[in-house]
Order: sequence, then C-alpha cells, then structure tokens
Amino acid sequence: MTRPTTTPARLFERAAHEAAAVVIGQYSTSFGMAVRLLREPVRTAVRDVYAMVRVADEVVDGACADLSTQEVRTILDRYEQDVLAAIPRGFSTDLVIHAFAPTARRVGITAELVGPFFDSMRADLTRSAHDRGSLEEYVHGSAEVVGLMCLRCFLHDQPDREEAWVRLRPGAERLGAAFQKVNFLRDLSTDSGELGRTYFPGVTPDTLDEATKSRLVTEIDADLRAADTAIAQLPDSSRAAVRTAHLLFGELNDRIAATPARELARTRVRVPDARKAVLVARAFLREDVSAPGTGSGRPSRSVAGGTK
Repeated sequence: MTRPTTTPARLFERAAHEAAAVVIGQYSTSFGMAVRLLREPVRTAVRDVYAMVRVADEVVDGACADLSTQEVRTILDRYEQDVLAAIPRGFSTDLVIHAFAPTARRVGITAELVGPFFDSMRADLTRSAHDRGSLEEYVHGSAEVVGLMCLRCFLHDQPDREEAWVRLRPGAERLGAAFQKVNFLRDLSTDSGELGRTYFPGVTPDTLDEATKSRLVTEIDADLRAADTAIAQLPDSSRAAVRTAHLLFGELNDRIAATPARELARTRVRVPDARKAVLVARAFLREDVSAPGTGSGRPSRSVAGGTK
C-alpha cells in the first residue's frame, strides 16, 4: 500500500499553524489556557487569529524598541497591508500571516474587523493618554474586534451562523472590552513606567485612588455580566472555553477590587495556577459540555478532578 505523501502546500500550512501555536504559548497564560480548551478546528483557528494580533501588538509594545517611531509605523503599516493582501490570496511567506489568512477567509474575517485593530495599534505610537472618546475607539479596535474575530471562528460551522452573529455580537464586544480593561488596570504600572502610556482618562499610578478603582471595577463587572448571556448561547465547541476565560478575568477583577489602589499601582495581580484549575472545572461543570478529547456530554473525570 502506498503511503500518502504530504504536499509542500500542506506541509507549509502545518508549519504555519504550529508557528501560531508557539506565539500564543510564549505570550499568553490565562487566555492561552482557555484556548487549549477549545475543540478543533476552532482551537487552531483562534490560535491563528491570536498570533496575528499578537505580532502587531508586539511591534508597537517594544519588539522594535531600537527603531524610530516612524520606522515602527512603517513596519506596522506594511504588516497590515500584507495581512489584508493575504486574505483573498490565501498565502504569505510570513508563517503567522499564512496561518491567519486562510482561516480569516474561511470564517469570514474581513477588513471590517482587521482595519480597526490596526488603527488602535497605530494609536499606541502617537497617543500617550486618552479621553473618553478616544478610549472607546481604542478599546473597540484593540479588543472588541478581536472578540468578534473569535466569534467568527466559533460560529463558522453553525447552520444559523449569520443570525447567531447578529445576536451574539454585542456580547462578544463586551467580553473583549472587559478583558482589555482588566489588563489596563493590572498593567497600570508597566504601561505608564515602561511604555509611557495611560489608557483610562486621568488615571496614572500616582492618581489611582480607591474611588476610581471601584468605579472601573464596577464598569468591568457590567461588561462581564453583559457577556454572560451570549456565552450561554455559544456552540459546544467553544462555550466552556470562553466561560473559562470569562471566569478567569472575573477572578482577576475581583482580586483587583480586593487590592489596595496604592499597591495595585505598583504590582501586577495574577490568579494562582491552583485557582485557575478550579475555574476550568467550574466552567465545564456549568456549561455541561465535555472537555476536548472526551466523548461524553459531561466533563471528563480529569477535568472535574482538578477541583479537589
């Protein structure tokens, strides 16, 4: 019997997807863990999305630290052009873009979502502080549209995907916004001290007080509550994984609420690994779906056992 031969195109595609997986493994903890809980082919698709946006984010966050702002802007603009050109073509010599482009074309990610994302990345090169309007625009491009890209991946194989897209879009946007705002709060010291940026209007490590922190925590809680109903309507292939991310960032927000403002301004709050395991189990138990790789409709013993 002749053994099937892997074509050069398939080999290159596999290398591209593996490259995307390496990126998320290097740069993500809480979100990366949640992505591992997605079922295939959704897991690979979301990794492809994450890798592309992560590369762009790193371009403006210091990977090009030795270059001038104009040089970084040129690199970012060229990267966006390469991404947009690769989507209809389905090919790029850049492995991360090559992973993203066919996935984007297959699930329906277009310039409507890609463009605002790169607009927000460019804002990081020119804005050191935001007002309310510019913050909303920034969060939409940097986080809400990424949530929408993921939603496209979640819904691709669903027969009612376009109706579900309209119905679930607001929840996906609110969840992305919540994740971003949590990151703004817990990275306040790093963003200000190392990158020279502040995102919440008038909020710096020196000005953060308990009243301001409480207001921002409440705002994040509202976003998480708004996303809750949408999560319950996601397909089995993604629902528990997204619930895990929702619980993890909710836990981060709770820990931020419990951390004194003065301490929050100089430290980075995190969720211990043991607590993450508990939240993973809780997500699968709540959503009543099987863990990836199991065949039952209920959580596997290995997942449930993590709560003990």
